[in-house]
Order: sequence, then C-alpha cells, then structure tokens
Amino acid sequence: MASRVDGKVAFITGAARGQGRSHAVRLAQEGADIIAVDICRGFDGSPAPAATPEDLAETADLVKNLDRRIVTAQVDVRDYAALKAALHAGVEELGRLDIIVANAGIGTTGVTAHKMSESSWDETIDINLGGVWKTVKAGVPHLVAGGRGGSIIITSSVGGLKAYPQVGHYVTAKHGVVGLMRTFAVELGAQNVRVNTVHPTHVCSPLLMNEPTYRLFRPDLDNPGPDDLAPICQSFHHLPIPWVDPVDISNAVLFLASDEARFITGVTLPVDAGSMLK
Repeated sequence: MASRVDGKVAFITGAARGQGRSHAVRLAQEGADIIAVDICRGFDGSPAPAATPEDLAETADLVKNLDRRIVTAQVDVRDYAALKAALHAGVEELGRLDIIVANAGIGTTGVTAHKMSESSWDETIDINLGGVWKTVKAGVPHLVAGGRGGSIIITSSVGGLKAYPQVGHYVTAKHGVVGLMRTFAVELGAQNVRVNTVHPTHVCSPLLMNEPTYRLFRPDLDNPGPDDLAPICQSFHHLPIPWVDPVDISNAVLFLASDEARFITGVTLPVDAGSMLK
C-alpha cells in the first residue's frame, strides 16, 4: 500500500457513490482510515437516481478490502447535530481527524433565476453551501484539538468560478463555498489547517450519467444515451474529452490532503480539461 496519507483519518460527506466514494477509496489506497456519511436518498428535481444505504455499505466494503478502517452513518448535512454526532463517533472509534472532504451536494434542473421556486433555491443553498459550512464547523474542533494541523478540501465546481444559465441556485452555492474556503483558510492558518477547493468539470458519475440528463441535452432524439451526450460535453473543454472520471477529482483531493501540498492553502484548483479557458 502507498502511504501519502498513511495513518490519517478523513471525514467525507456524500460518500455513498460517485466522487465521494472515489475519494474514500483513493485516500484509503494511500493509507487513510475513513469516516463516511451520506443522506442515502434522492431529491425532487434531481435527475440523478437516489443513493441508497446499500451504496454506502458498498463504499465501506471497498475501503475494508484495502485493509483500512471505516465508520459510516446515514446523515443529512443540513442537520448539524446529527453531523456532529456522527463525526464524534467516528473520531472516538478511529482516534483522530486529519482531513475533511466536504463533498456532499445536489444538482437539480432549473429555470432562469427570476423564475426559480423558493423551495428549489432554498434546498440547493442549504445543502451545497450551508451543508459545507456545517461539515467544516463540525470537524474543525477535532483538527485543532489534534494539534497536528490538517487539510480541508471543499468540492466546488467550474460553476463556482463562472456562470451557467438556468442553474443559478447551483452556481451561487458553488461560488459561495469559495468565499467560505477563503475565510476558513484565513481563520485556521495559524493552527496549520489548510483549506482549498476543487472545481470539477463534467464528471462521469450518476449526477451526469442518467436518462433525464441525456434527454435534457438531446431533446431532438427519442432515446439518447452517453454517446449522444458526449459531443456536447466535449464542447465545454479544450482537451479532447467529454468528461473526467471521479478518480481524477480524487487525485486532486489526495494531493491537497497530503504533505505534498503542505504549504498550499486558499487555492481554487480546477480539474476541468481546460473548461475555464472558454
């Protein structure tokens, strides 16, 4: 086993599948034990199929198969008390906390911002921005108490660095976590806690790879699939690819979590195939 985060413990939200699962596995491959939480249900308006308790259990099995320890809990990141309790239980069992990966988030199809429903706006802001704040808020006392510093990585998006139409709630939340990251980086620097954001482009995960999304982008076709979506996604990039894989984001998370990035804080790191150049 490699050892870039050997002996460390990482707290990961949204870990049942997709990027969150990939982060858990990648950090475990490099020696970390994992505290993994997920809401394990779907959301109205989201094209992605619902995550399940079985998905979270599969994440746990993948980590255990790497001979690493993992503690899981079914938690909504909007529920600070439950989040804090789950993290405390994980730290009690695993003995420490070194890394926070605030990854949980939703993507819902939308309309122009002035026509968006209050419920859709509030839900996205509460999860994608408020949930990140609550995740970090729950974890910081453990990082500080450990006296070893630590690394906090927040999942934003290319939509946290530039605007897209009809997803104003998502774009606003993902811009918001950049401000939150920079605030935490300033406030926690003296405790040697580093805070950064990663900004994925399209990722080959259930949030993108689902029938409603295929139909949204290719309404001209009766039965569109991934091959029909690919040229549209590729048009967002300068590199000749339609999307990245979850592990590509996980490799960035691993770098920021490791001592290789020991003096990197306050950074917005795109993993975007050149999307930010367009």
